[in-house]
Amino acid sequence: MKLSREARRQSKDLFEMAHVDGRLDENRLRSIFDEIATKKPRNYIQMLKFLARLVRLEVSKYHAKIQSASPLTEIKAREIQASLTEKFGRITAEFHHTPDLIGGLRIQLGSNVWDGSIKSRLEAIKQS
Repeated sequence: MKLSREARRQSKDLFEMAHVDGRLDENRLRSIFDEIATKKPRNYIQMLKFLARLVRLEVSKYHAKIQSASPLTEIKAREIQASLTEKFGRITAEFHHTPDLIGGLRIQLGSNVWDGSIKSRLEAIKQS
């Protein structure tokens, strides 16, 4: 089912209302979802789905997935997270051990990816 313009506009407006000081407020968001589910305005299912998509995209902006070729020490993991927090504000991070990278790190924060792994360098050389 295609999302109507009206539902999209209303969802975006509600999404903006859920922000406090530039960040999503979980309590406001919860009350917005509850109100939509209770009142059931026209196209409310489309609105809820689009609003959930906007929230998922916003949350991913502040969640880092960090892959390393070898397991990171607790100290190194804290240093990396502190560095990201300094640059991007409060974030959450999850660390993964991925031996396929051969060496280096790969960091994904939202739609941004920084790949400093040996595997990516080898693939770049292979393609050129």
